[in-house]
Amino acid sequence: MQFHPMPKPVLGCVGSLLAVFMESFTVLSFIFRRLLSAIPFTLMVSMTIFILIQLPPGDFVDSYAASLAAAGEHVDAAMMADMRHRFGLDQPVIVQYFKWITGVVQGDFGYSFEWNAPVSQLLGERMGLTFALTISTLLLSWAIALPIGIYSAVRRYSLFDYGFTLLGFICLAVPVFLMALVLMYLGVKYFGHDVTGLFSADYANAPWSWGRVLDLLSHIWIPVLLLGAEASAALIRIMRANLIDQLHMPYVVTARAKGLSEIRLLLKYPVRTALNPFVSTLGWTVPRLVSGAVIASIVLNLPTAGPLLFQSLLSQDIYLSGAFLLLLCLMTVIGTLLSDVLLVIIDPRIRLEH
Repeated sequence: MQFHPMPKPVLGCVGSLLAVFMESFTVLSFIFRRLLSAIPFTLMVSMTIFILIQLPPGDFVDSYAASLAAAGEHVDAAMMADMRHRFGLDQPVIVQYFKWITGVVQGDFGYSFEWNAPVSQLLGERMGLTFALTISTLLLSWAIALPIGIYSAVRRYSLFDYGFTLLGFICLAVPVFLMALVLMYLGVKYFGHDVTGLFSADYANAPWSWGRVLDLLSHIWIPVLLLGAEASAALIRIMRANLIDQLHMPYVVTARAKGLSEIRLLLKYPVRTALNPFVSTLGWTVPRLVSGAVIASIVLNLPTAGPLLFQSLLSQDIYLSGAFLLLLCLMTVIGTLLSDVLLVIIDPRIRLEH
């Protein structure tokens, strides 16, 4: 029987499919390994968070008694002891931690002492709006920083470059909450419009509907612009510096000498390489936007996680504050994982198996 070799086009197609399969398998195995390594890291961080929350003197009962005393009421020692026993605050810290982390694994984040409600319920109300605000700010800052950073690097020391450099330094130097106060003053003084909050009075406590979504979109752009100003300024400087380092590399000079068009040359080689440090900032940008917006959220009266986290730390509501800080840690882990995967996609020189 005569053997007929497989045609070369078929071999090429099979080889391409095999390469795609192996690359996908490598990416999935990398994600799986990172998720496994994140488990002990998250446990150690959760223990550190819980211990740090317990370090300040006193507990929630002491804070509650102090607030009642400031209002002219008296709380006797027996009542305070009963409250500590009811909340489990009379138990050792390690016992409180293991009870809390066991509940977290099962989806129960504990009970808020101050709000007298399950922590998961409070998280659900606040974290959705927090994620919407954070993702919107991240997309806006990237959409602004990428083109401006590229143009500033290509037209270095131009009037445009100097102008955005000055504006970027101002955005980095002026705190977000101060810009929020100025914006609130200008809005009320000259436009007669209150810029605080994410909803109008009619939709503040209304159930979700298309009208409430549209009302949110009409209000969310103000805090997005305020939070995105600082993030965009930092990312512009990163993109500009990275691209300037790549523009005079030998491979860019060689590609230009071979007649490659300037735009295609710029986008295919130096910009793609300069994106590496830009993308690697994703791991800390997302939690930084959440934690850095605490004071701005308080000033603008935003119903996000920031004001609730701040109040829970003041009142030593350990389960509520611990849940928020643990979610920030998880956001860092997920952001770092996404940045690593994106780095492999934009730069084939990076290998996930190392």
